[in-house]
Amino acid sequence: MDRQRRKILGLSLGGIGLLGGAIACSPITFSDRKDKLEQKIIVPEMKLNEVAQERIKSSGLNPIAALREFDYGKVSQENGRTVREFELTAKTKTVKLDAATDFITWNVNDRVPGPTLRATEGDRVRIAFSNQAGHSHSLHFHGEHPSEMDGIKPIRNGAATIYEFDAKPYGVHLYHCHIEPVTRHIGKGLYGMFIVDPPTPRPPADEIVLIMAGYDTNGDGRNEMYAFNGLPHFYMQQPIAVQQNQLLRLYVLNMIEFDPVATFHVHANMFQVFRTGRSMTPSEETDVITMGTAERHILELKYAFTGKYMFHPHQDAIAEAGCMGLFDVVAR
Repeated sequence: MDRQRRKILGLSLGGIGLLGGAIACSPITFSDRKDKLEQKIIVPEMKLNEVAQERIKSSGLNPIAALREFDYGKVSQENGRTVREFELTAKTKTVKLDAATDFITWNVNDRVPGPTLRATEGDRVRIAFSNQAGHSHSLHFHGEHPSEMDGIKPIRNGAATIYEFDAKPYGVHLYHCHIEPVTRHIGKGLYGMFIVDPPTPRPPADEIVLIMAGYDTNGDGRNEMYAFNGLPHFYMQQPIAVQQNQLLRLYVLNMIEFDPVATFHVHANMFQVFRTGRSMTPSEETDVITMGTAERHILELKYAFTGKYMFHPHQDAIAEAGCMGLFDVVAR
């Protein structure tokens, strides 16, 4: 194992791909899932309007990719068990939050949020982390792992390390930089979602990632802008197409720093709550849920009627400053 770690780190620091090649974050396909034959899930085509196309091009962020893309890693078998290898790199990138606001991010793989990593409980997870962001950074994963894999040790600029642990327990987790001041490192974009699926898969659904975050654009310790999946107001300009009467599984994560709490609310519907994704049965049904920073849940719902429906935090100032979107429910 030590020899394998040295080999990976050597490739990283030598400028060659960390794990022998880039690992693309590709959309989930049901050929990747054990439950693929149980129900046909239709994901409506997202036809981008001109405003959305221009914002993706000019901003350097792509909220469409963040919605339904899951990185399952490079999969291999070692001693009879599944190993998933991921390549994550801390970088610095200036993005355009709107026509008047440029923001310097510290990010993972040039993305805010970083790629959504996915494994099944019991898999061995191996993360090759390289820091090319100009400051010391780290990656701390929520879940269970040994202390030496906890990601609180600074990794200096130009260096690399390996985080390795078993994926457990199943649920919705996250990763983020844990270098002080942590609020600044997270607020500048160093975070992402980590989903650990249960050994018995959940029922098929249209699975959607929604990560709430804030931007302190002037360095005063308060957020001036907010967003779902990186770009303020984007899903108001480009609604998320979903199918009528189809089960939606929302993976919702609150990564808003500086504000102690945010809620998540859907219009004209109710959702079932699976807190932290740690249950196969819902704990409650509601249309608004309160979430502290780093809190996350699975929310499941169906829309019986076609049309456009808002979702947003019920702290209206947060919503109106960019953290608001629309589901566009289309007929089968």
